[in-house]
Amino acid sequence: MSVLIVVDTKNGEVKKSSLEAAQYGAQVASALGGEAVALSLNANNAEVLGTVGVNKVLNVTDASISASDPQKVVAAIVAAANKIGAKVVVFAHDSTGKAVAPRLSAKSGAGLVTNVTSLPDTSNGFVVSKNVFSGKAHAQVNILSDEKIVSILPNAFGVKAGEGSASVEAFSVDVSGINSGITVKEVKGGNSKVVPLPEAELVVSAGRGLKGPENWGMVEEMAGILGATTACSRPVADIGWRPHHEHVGQTGVAIRPNLYIAIGISGAIQHLAGVNGSKVIVVINKDPEAPFFKAADYGVVGDAFEVVPRLNEAFRKFKAANG
Repeated sequence: MSVLIVVDTKNGEVKKSSLEAAQYGAQVASALGGEAVALSLNANNAEVLGTVGVNKVLNVTDASISASDPQKVVAAIVAAANKIGAKVVVFAHDSTGKAVAPRLSAKSGAGLVTNVTSLPDTSNGFVVSKNVFSGKAHAQVNILSDEKIVSILPNAFGVKAGEGSASVEAFSVDVSGINSGITVKEVKGGNSKVVPLPEAELVVSAGRGLKGPENWGMVEEMAGILGATTACSRPVADIGWRPHHEHVGQTGVAIRPNLYIAIGISGAIQHLAGVNGSKVIVVINKDPEAPFFKAADYGVVGDAFEVVPRLNEAFRKFKAANG
């Protein structure tokens, strides 16, 4: 049974979340005794997928087939799945997966499970685990349909690249008859060198305890030293101190970094719901009764304006001493 993995790109490079999905799909294919085939969207480095176990890559080189037009992406996936006889389609649960996987499910009648956190148990069906109730519980879901779609939670599995290689062939799909009504006039993005929050392994976040946007310099400095992505609480985004795409929490971006540093954030339940998948949480707050301390692995009770500059200096010295 072949497994098709949908691979998205950014500036022509395969996204980290897609590499993780490709690795997952390769493991599923191995368990099912099939072939792992990736459908990449305008990738310049599609061969890298071989390092995570993919056998073959069908590379779409039509710029009109991109995540900005999900209907065309669905058409490409259907064509690729038919070509290789795929019964399982794997996505990363990122912006592309969220937009395309439900459409594919509706079109094909395939069962869909999102935010998957485990490889399937095929001993009695096709059972996968997913987070529910904001990560406070896990559900075991058996996909009963003949065709199956899963999207995996970013950073749930990590990427362990090896020495493998994959054959890459051009794949063309006629989408001229698809009129989605979408016209892309301009694409605006942030710093292309910054890892997007859903994929970030290190995140430095701050809240209203910083008292104003003019004080974010030390937060950005810490992120720069650590190679981390910056984030913020919802109140900070709502009052315009930081852009909304940095808002993490139940109503913002849900993240699962290896390290989450929260500065001047009290830890409301809505914020915790979006960050409780973090491997390690460090909280810096001058209020010893802040709820966030109950969820923290490490806590520093102190004024952020004193603690953060000292931490930055210590991080800088550590990096200098350890290369």
